[in-house]
Amino acid sequence: MSYSSSDIGSGSGTATRTFEFGRTHVVRPKGMHQATIIWLHGLGDKGSSWSQILEALPLPNIKWICPTAPTRPVKLFGGFPCTAWFDVGDFSEDAPDDLEGLDASAAHVANLLSTEPADVKLGVGGFSMGAATALHSAMCFVSGNYANGNLYQVNLSAIVGLSGWLSCSRILRSRVEGSHEAARRAASLPVFLCHGLGDDVVAYEHGKRSAQTLSSAGFQNLTFRTYNGLGHYTIPEETDEVCSWLTATLGLEGS
Repeated sequence: MSYSSSDIGSGSGTATRTFEFGRTHVVRPKGMHQATIIWLHGLGDKGSSWSQILEALPLPNIKWICPTAPTRPVKLFGGFPCTAWFDVGDFSEDAPDDLEGLDASAAHVANLLSTEPADVKLGVGGFSMGAATALHSAMCFVSGNYANGNLYQVNLSAIVGLSGWLSCSRILRSRVEGSHEAARRAASLPVFLCHGLGDDVVAYEHGKRSAQTLSSAGFQNLTFRTYNGLGHYTIPEETDEVCSWLTATLGLEGS
């Protein structure tokens, strides 16, 4: 499936980019379908990698949708093309944000969720760059708009981010402050973030600072978990905690 920035209302006369998303992998619930979660892979990966991990989790009431990001040039790799939800040069808060790419990926996620049954709770999670993209979806939900101003029309009940960071942190406050509804959504949206102290790709300080920025902006239902010795990967201790948190947060039946 492809998106151009004009599909989500670029609002400018500049040339638009078209984003061709890759294959989507679906892990269907083994029990009663109570929740659907989009899971977003990291930079250079694909949806199938995570679908195999998610299928093994003891969460029979969740449907997992694992899309694959577009292949695009990435500044971090000197312009070499790879699968990426948006372009990134580094992970510092001063780095320019690819709002066009972030919005296109958030729109793709919203489109995948838009056809789910009305009685099913919806969430977005991800690893590394996927976690950053999940947090951008959270920003869009809380503010009610994409970064470009277009309406965001999906109701989210949970956000999970592993080994990630918060993009667009400089405009976060402006998207929450001044709106009672945005402040209410920020305060109530459950967010679960995890990061390893030994992460040598997305440094632990980036994850910690992201959690602090979200908390100070009014995200009151936020949990930040730290794992000693964990690098840029996941471990059973971490996935066990994600399972427990999702079960409690979404009110899922026992496995």
